[in-house]
Amino acid sequence: MKSFKIALAQFSPHIGNIEANAQKMLDQINEAKKQKADLIVFPELSTVGYPAEDLLLRPSLAKRTQKAFELLSQVKDMVVVFGFVNQTEDGQRYNAAAVMKDGQVLGIYNKQNLPNYGVFDEKRYFSEGQQHLVFEYLGHKFGVLICEDAWSLNTVHQLSQLNVETVLVLNASPYEVGKPQHRLTTMGELAKQLHINLVYTNQVCGQDDLIFDGTSFVINQDGTTALQAPSFKEDLYYAEYAAEQKAFKVTTITPVLDTMAEIYQGLVLATRDYIQRSGFAGVILGLSGGIDSALTLAIAVDAIGADKVQAVMMPYSYTAQISIEDAAAQAKNMGVTFGIAEINPVVNSFMHTLYPFFGNSPADATEENLQARARGTLLMALSNKFGNLVLSTGNKSELAVGYCTLYGDMAGGYAVLKDVYKTIVFELAKYRNSLSDTPVIPERVITRPPSAELRPDQKDQDSLPPYDILDAILYAYIEEDMSQDDIIAKGFEKEVVEKVIRLVDRNEYKRRQGAIGPRISSRAFSRERRYPIINGWAPGV
Repeated sequence: MKSFKIALAQFSPHIGNIEANAQKMLDQINEAKKQKADLIVFPELSTVGYPAEDLLLRPSLAKRTQKAFELLSQVKDMVVVFGFVNQTEDGQRYNAAAVMKDGQVLGIYNKQNLPNYGVFDEKRYFSEGQQHLVFEYLGHKFGVLICEDAWSLNTVHQLSQLNVETVLVLNASPYEVGKPQHRLTTMGELAKQLHINLVYTNQVCGQDDLIFDGTSFVINQDGTTALQAPSFKEDLYYAEYAAEQKAFKVTTITPVLDTMAEIYQGLVLATRDYIQRSGFAGVILGLSGGIDSALTLAIAVDAIGADKVQAVMMPYSYTAQISIEDAAAQAKNMGVTFGIAEINPVVNSFMHTLYPFFGNSPADATEENLQARARGTLLMALSNKFGNLVLSTGNKSELAVGYCTLYGDMAGGYAVLKDVYKTIVFELAKYRNSLSDTPVIPERVITRPPSAELRPDQKDQDSLPPYDILDAILYAYIEEDMSQDDIIAKGFEKEVVEKVIRLVDRNEYKRRQGAIGPRISSRAFSRERRYPIINGWAPGV
């Protein structure tokens, strides 16, 4: 047996752009060869990207994939393991991995365990593989698995019984809070239990509402970590196997980020990839002087740079002077283009036009929503004129209970905080300020009571429970699927729980029309929580 060096390609594919992905893979292979790597492992479905959804059903997929194979067949003197879609002559389609050397395919592995829960929908597209793939190289016995396969003890155990020494695991494992550490812990226990080495390579990118964090790693058969790549960073990472010690040498160990750093960096990556891959030159957002838009602005600047971010303050009669001051201060702190567009004339014009219909009816939420919709209209006009993507700034707490306005503050193409509860918004704002010598978000934006400022002296808690209580109820109902009665039994006031759940249930129609946003939880308002808009389900038990 010989020693060898393996490269883990923490790769960011462009979904569907197979030729460009293959060229980028070839570039990374050539770089790995310069570093004298003997093998390189790419993530799951690296040629087409994950999830490619119904692009996988396009008739030209096989022809495009063949071109990727032709390009990668140029590689000499290195084993290349990569993900692709394997379409067989009998009409089956597999989520597969290829092992290539010197232009020859040494073997193909078809994924055996197809996830079909949460964000996953693989049984719509793929058939289940039936056979293991084992190959020998440099006197060492390798096995290949794809993502979900590694979570099946039976599947991995079968490889260990075939005397496989190192399992190469190709992954496109989406991020959620705590997932990087969970993978490391679980795979470490698995390696130790089955006495095998695990080389785990994960995709890293933002793709629509999903975030892929990377955090690739190598674990020795005794459960110790030999390599741990950073989260949210595309690069090549190397591990060396020492034949004498029969183990990978300990090299790069990047600690898993703490929770707020993890979430923040994930949101930055997701926002950057969504904006850039959508083809927008920059972004625009309404900067209200409140904490949600302040945090959204910080993330946008960190994602694409201050020179590509425009902020607009749109005050009305009820807007506090300190809101205008704080918005201007943050815009200056962060170096973004900033302007003020008063909406009084717009709202007054609406009211004048509607007077023959409204008459002297008392003011209610209608007039408040007109303010929000005037702002949404102005932002969309600026977007149309200058080609910048509008970022909506609502958080998960507001979206859950419908404390937002359709075609108003919900207007936009990307909702950065869509899966972030309000209590976490405060923590993320504090975290972002901790990264700078001086706070980029004014302190009183964080400390003063939140308000939509749509009527005199309005506070969010006029309409909603305190956010710590609201978020706890929402988490129990949404993430934990607890019934109304069970949530009340936890000690929350009956009337409050009933009100919150009623608001969540009746605002499904709003969420369906909201902008897409990055997922950080196990139950985001997108792929994972799909409720009928019209239904008669009673929330009690």
